[in-house]
Amino acid sequence: MDLVFQWKRLDDLSTREMYAIIQAREAVFVVEQECAYQDVDGLDLHSWHLSVLKGNELAAYARVVAPGLKYAEPSIGRVLTLAQFRSLKIGYALVAEAIRFTEAHYPGAGIRIGAQAHLQKFYGSLGFEPVGEVYDEDGIPHIDMFKPSVLAR
Repeated sequence: MDLVFQWKRLDDLSTREMYAIIQAREAVFVVEQECAYQDVDGLDLHSWHLSVLKGNELAAYARVVAPGLKYAEPSIGRVLTLAQFRSLKIGYALVAEAIRFTEAHYPGAGIRIGAQAHLQKFYGSLGFEPVGEVYDEDGIPHIDMFKPSVLAR
């Protein structure tokens, strides 16, 4: 499929790379999902950023937030595939890579996410289990989900 998975800290991203990431996050979460929210939330400063490139274009993205900032555990968020690349079905590979990276960098911690509720089955297929009830976040139903550490099994 010719995809390149690239991990970087904010300080290691070029201005153009960060611009593409913010542009993608706005295109998906603000424009497509019609959700007015504060995307630049301060967590990018303490996160690992996963860019999935097809050729030289950003096709998909996710970030891993360090433990203790959003949740007690590390967290995967801002998961997206740009519309023009969705036919490639790379969402599973994107999240699987984010899980692999998170478990390698934060062994034994587990992973917590705030998932859009309609994606429970997708995240469930990757080992996440619902925690708590569905709640509203910026007008979109969400549910917290947790994936136990591979070391805890």
